[in-house]
Amino acid sequence: MFCYSLFKPYLSAAAQRLHRLGKRLPVAREVRKGATCSVAVTALVLGVRYLGGWQFFELAAFDWMMRSRPARSVDSRLLVVEISEADIAAQGDWPLSDEAFAQVLQELQRHQPAAIGLDIVRDSPNPPGYDRLVAQLQNPNVIAMKTLGNEEKQRVAAPSSIPEAQVGFNDVPTDPDGKVRRNLLFASQSNKTYASLSLQLALLYLKDKNLQAKLTEAQEYQLGNTVFPKLTGNAGGYQTIDARGYQILLDYRAENPAHQVTFTQVLNGDFPADWVRGKIVLIGATAPSVKDLFFTPYSVAQGGQQMPGVVIHAQMVSQILSAVLDGESLFWFVSEKLEILWIVIWSVLGAIIVWEIRNPGFLILGAIAALIGLLAIGYSLFIFGGWIPIAAPGFAFIFTGSLGVVYQLKTSWQQQQMVMKLLGQQTSPEIASALWNERDRLIDSGMLPWQTLTATLLFTDLKNFSTFSEKKSPEELMKWLNPYLSAMTDEVLSHQGIVNKFTGDGIMAAFGVPIPRSDREAIAADAENAVKCALGMAKKLQELNRKWQQQGDPLVQMRVGIFTGPVTVGSLGGKHRLEYGIIGDTVNTASRLESCQKHCHPDVCRILIAGETLAYLDPDRVKVDPWGPLPLKGKSKTVEVYRVIHPQSE
Repeated sequence: MFCYSLFKPYLSAAAQRLHRLGKRLPVAREVRKGATCSVAVTALVLGVRYLGGWQFFELAAFDWMMRSRPARSVDSRLLVVEISEADIAAQGDWPLSDEAFAQVLQELQRHQPAAIGLDIVRDSPNPPGYDRLVAQLQNPNVIAMKTLGNEEKQRVAAPSSIPEAQVGFNDVPTDPDGKVRRNLLFASQSNKTYASLSLQLALLYLKDKNLQAKLTEAQEYQLGNTVFPKLTGNAGGYQTIDARGYQILLDYRAENPAHQVTFTQVLNGDFPADWVRGKIVLIGATAPSVKDLFFTPYSVAQGGQQMPGVVIHAQMVSQILSAVLDGESLFWFVSEKLEILWIVIWSVLGAIIVWEIRNPGFLILGAIAALIGLLAIGYSLFIFGGWIPIAAPGFAFIFTGSLGVVYQLKTSWQQQQMVMKLLGQQTSPEIASALWNERDRLIDSGMLPWQTLTATLLFTDLKNFSTFSEKKSPEELMKWLNPYLSAMTDEVLSHQGIVNKFTGDGIMAAFGVPIPRSDREAIAADAENAVKCALGMAKKLQELNRKWQQQGDPLVQMRVGIFTGPVTVGSLGGKHRLEYGIIGDTVNTASRLESCQKHCHPDVCRILIAGETLAYLDPDRVKVDPWGPLPLKGKSKTVEVYRVIHPQSE
């Protein structure tokens, strides 16, 4: 509930904006549904984010961007004196003696370094040479190390003879995955505030620059003109870190940020003097046996290789100097409100893409392009020091898009069922495909909108069916009638028509609906299909008659009326009873042609058409017998009637 209360104002505002947008767009209903989906997903993503669910992915993205940045050259202001396994072997044992460290410090001091930092525990004597080492540590440009630790047993003090101003802690904060991404500048313990080893060394280097250190009104540390943005527990991709003390996000210069020489090289004076003069020198162990190693964003690229603590401290010193002296940007973060808005934007974008792109291939390409764009934006800002969430908006985009796809699939299935139901589920695969491709235009609020088009109507009826049906029980009649209707329906479907309704033994079929025909050729094709369908019905009826004759049932004859003209089509009825309606004088005329001159029945299937249909037919393909102008029931004018001659009867 707390999480919901925290994000509710932003989600409500986003929903209201999307709702207002939806009212202005032609696809308002879809937009509003997309908005609802987007808000729901955003609430889920923000809730998971609040619990730290995306932190792992955000940190993985951070590491990838850190490794992918253009490498910077080593910081010539720094030198790392590493104590390797070879150095330990040369000295004979670990820890190295106080005398060895005293000699190294003395050799370095000969070349006038600006500062020397000792990242080595020297809390107790390791003779010989302890007094000599203490004397070297008391030089004002030397910073000794202490460890604050989280518990008493982890704390390590510097030699008591070293002034406190020359001591810095070497504690390195690690993230939940064990990697170092943060630079701890100040830490408090027992009501006292201590500076880190890296900050102490940087301040020694900058002491002649007359840079004033202070806290800003926002309680952020400022050195000269440089403000160090304080890391909070939810900055950038973080959500579940210990942000105590004064932390900044660590900006790694490179895998190797400084020149390096070995402990033995310094003892032997085998190093360039200009690497030391006026520079910051850090001394620490790189030997794996000392176990002062840490995982970093580079560890994945290096096969899990760890970075020595002394090198990490060099990274920290370099970051401070680069920010103060070189004007390099420190990592910055946007506010919590902007992060939420950023996530909302990508959630909405996921809904928009799914609602605007219906082609699956283009949808996948669009989604991939959007995610690449998200990475590109995040990486571009990262180059300039900005760290914004990438995983949370990415998941919001994917989840919203996925829900949108699921919703569309469900809607499509419902629409398909509705279309099939409206058309009596009697359409050919070709018409069903055409309907489906045109569903966005055809379907409006769950109904097929009314439209006027030119179509060819076909009516059938069985001669003397009433007399025949009186001799059979209802069960026997249905058993006899269904094979007949099924056979006739198959003919309609195979000729690209739809069966609009059954009227007992009669059939009403239409050719040219519901997709409007755009030219005369298409209308002519519908008229020809209707006539071919009627001829196919005649053939099927002959086959059925032979079967019925064998069963002892009487032979039947069929009448067909066909007329081509304008009709109005669309959903007819209401929410409780809905069907696909076809109305107009064309329907009436086709019906009257079927019943015209019932006594005149020259063959098993009499097919009558009007001149309006004949005008669309190829005379070389369809032969007719003119019956002349005939009055039709309910028509004030006569109609030119023609009987279609069966090919086998010629």
